[in-house]
Amino acid sequence: MTASELAALLVFCTAMSFSPGPNTTLSTALAANHGLRRALRFCLAVPAGWTLLMLASGLGLGALVTGLPPLRWAVKLAGVAYMLWMAWKLAGAGELARVDERRLDIGFAQGVGLQFLNIKAWMLALTLTAGWVVNAGGQPAPNPGERLALICLLMIGFAFSSNFLYALAGSMLRGFLARGRRLLWFNRALALVLALTAAWMLTV
Repeated sequence: MTASELAALLVFCTAMSFSPGPNTTLSTALAANHGLRRALRFCLAVPAGWTLLMLASGLGLGALVTGLPPLRWAVKLAGVAYMLWMAWKLAGAGELARVDERRLDIGFAQGVGLQFLNIKAWMLALTLTAGWVVNAGGQPAPNPGERLALICLLMIGFAFSSNFLYALAGSMLRGFLARGRRLLWFNRALALVLALTAAWMLTV
């Protein structure tokens, strides 16, 4: 991979990883409600799940999904339904997790599986596959396997660091949000972000 390709890859991954989306919203909400330690497993699940998605996309699943409209819509609708379900749960969480830990809690396996329903993750994986794995400067890449491995390693770092940063911000707000109804309105604001993200997913 040339220096210009690598630079473009780093800029693209930074913009996609650190911009708000389902993962970063959930990282913030989990840390605000449960604390940073509890949110850490989701921060670890995101790069694990995304790496599996990227490998699957690079090995042909991406072409299958984009080539079959019914399958593409099935993934999209499942992702929208899951986002709306999470938004509904989040909107009703008005007290810190010590009161109701079951209302908003996402395990490691759920976090991994969520990446396969996350249209933003799919867009990133498909773009990286088409632009950096299969092709290189408009020509077929001579070493797609090496490129796929490099992108997976890079994105493990990007996916973890971006979600950890959002989770850290959420955990720092816990003391402030514990007073009165602040947490409820904070959770409702994040629920609205998830709902709007779900609506956006239907347009892409």
